[in-house]
Amino acid sequence: MTATDLVNPAGQHVEQSFLLQRVQPAMTGLIDGSLSTLAPIFAVALATHRPHYAFIAGLAAAIGAGVSMAFSEGLSDSGDLTGRGNPYLRGAITGAGTFLGGIVHTLPFLIPHYGAALVVAIITVTFELLTLAWIRARFFHTGFLRSFASVTLAGAIIAAVSAVLGAVGSG
Repeated sequence: MTATDLVNPAGQHVEQSFLLQRVQPAMTGLIDGSLSTLAPIFAVALATHRPHYAFIAGLAAAIGAGVSMAFSEGLSDSGDLTGRGNPYLRGAITGAGTFLGGIVHTLPFLIPHYGAALVVAIITVTFELLTLAWIRARFFHTGFLRSFASVTLAGAIIAAVSAVLGAVGSG
C-alpha cells in the first residue's frame, strides 16, 4: 500500500475488496482446514499408533472439508448485495484453503514410524498456527500474539478432544 492509497478512497476500496473477496475466504479455509481436521487425524493416530491410518483419515478429512467449505462459501452469498465477489471464485479459494490447511499436518503421517510421524505432525501444527497468526496480523491488523493465542486456544481444545478420543479408542 502506498501513501497515495491512504488518502485515496478508491485505493481503500480496492484493498477492502481484495480482503473481502480473496484474503478472508482463504483465511477462513486455512483456519477451518487446520483446525477441523486435527481431531480425526490425531484421534486415529493416538488410537491406532498406525501412521498410515492417520494419513488416510487426514486425507479424507481434508478432501471432505475442502469440498464442504467450497460449496458452503459458494452457495452462502451471491456477492451482489455484500460486495464479496464471485461466489464460485470465493468457494474455490475457501475450498482450496481448507484442503491445504488440512493436508499440511496430514503429510507427516506418511512417515512409517509412529513416534517420528507424531513429532513431525506436532511441529507442523505449531508452524501452521504461527502462520495463521501472522496472516491475521498482516492482513487484518490484529496483534500477532492475540491472533496466535486465539488460534492456539482453538487448537488446544481440539487436541484435548483428540487425545481423549484416542485414549478411549485404544483402550
